[in-house]
Amino acid sequence: MLMLTHQEWDAAALRLLGDPYVFAATGPRRHEDWTHDVLAVLHREVPDPRGRVRLDMDRTNTARHELPAYPFDPPAAGEMPGLLYRLEAEAAVAALAVMSEEWQAEPAPVRTRPDREAVLADARILLGRYGPAAQYWTNATAAASDPAPDFVAAGLQGTCSNTFLTSAYLNGLDLFHDLGLIAVSGDEVGVFWSIGAF
Repeated sequence: MLMLTHQEWDAAALRLLGDPYVFAATGPRRHEDWTHDVLAVLHREVPDPRGRVRLDMDRTNTARHELPAYPFDPPAAGEMPGLLYRLEAEAAVAALAVMSEEWQAEPAPVRTRPDREAVLADARILLGRYGPAAQYWTNATAAASDPAPDFVAAGLQGTCSNTFLTSAYLNGLDLFHDLGLIAVSGDEVGVFWSIGAF
């Protein structure tokens, strides 16, 4: 496993996911059934175990007074496995990489970018923290029949998913698409979620 400094990991997170509407956070793994730990991250109930950067533009959004997990309306822990699909490690890297795209009117999908390999390298850096034994899950329905869909070729606009977002219209935002990636290791859960809104 590649050992990175706090600053290197944070820099990769900001380079890759700092501009689009993305939620990225890690929490401790405290349960055998890790879906409980994912819910704790989505509800912002736990800190990052290593104190690394979180990307969460809704952390202070007043919409959270009405919906504490905003922009999410996550299913109960027992229902979550039915909405998620297993991913192979390289497919997880690709899913995370395409989260650097915008949902609407993306001028430069990852598949066409001259820095495509650098984008994929940043995604590998982020997922590297969870170790070689990590398991990956997504809400993308393309993974229902194939644990290695080509997210880079499809891009965000070509990705259909089971949504974890609220349908409530709050603070002038309508949420319409999402792509989630969950990394599960023995001691941490990472939650990365790209959100389409207008």
